[in-house]
Amino acid sequence: MITVLLADDEALARTGFRLMLDAQPGIRVVGEAAEGEQAVRLSRDLRPDVVLMDLHMPGMDGIAATELITAELPSTRVLVLSTFDLDENVVAALRAGAHGFLPKDVSPEELVEGVRVVHRGEAAVAPRLLIRLIGTFVRAGRAPRRSRTPLPELTDRERDVLTLIARGRSNTEISGDLGVSPSTVKNHVTSLFAKLGVKDRAQAVIAAYEAGLVTPGE
Repeated sequence: MITVLLADDEALARTGFRLMLDAQPGIRVVGEAAEGEQAVRLSRDLRPDVVLMDLHMPGMDGIAATELITAELPSTRVLVLSTFDLDENVVAALRAGAHGFLPKDVSPEELVEGVRVVHRGEAAVAPRLLIRLIGTFVRAGRAPRRSRTPLPELTDRERDVLTLIARGRSNTEISGDLGVSPSTVKNHVTSLFAKLGVKDRAQAVIAAYEAGLVTPGE
């Protein structure tokens, strides 16, 4: 059973998410929070597997709450909900330890899959939000850095794996693309995460774009 805590200041939104999730086998909503401090407190008390976190809440916002929860409760995964107009708070949330982000107008199917994905320890990132996230970097003048050897701390094969991760490929797909076993891919992913100091695939994608390993529109 995957236990979920809902953190959103809109009661109607919480009700909608609860109905979506409680209708699914193997998922149960165990609590609701209307602001960040309450989300942190309930996370400590309930120890949910996943926290569905709105970024914009009164008092302590979703970024600060995410940072506290992921630091104190490493087994709890945070899935951020973003408004359609993506802002840099999403980047801050990922850096704070969030395991993915989805739009607030997400379909029931996408929401359920997102919860299951982050519970498995993978990153749930909506492709359209990832594209907008990259655009945010470019518009802000932080164009990806190009160098002859991006991320020199990685081996050539680790850079190959990271490039495919940044293009949205799963471990299974990467295994097929590179002609290696899934366990070998998993080992490469673990190694490159450690070298980059990132916690998950979402943060790895940001690192790849910041280093110029891949570029917007590629």
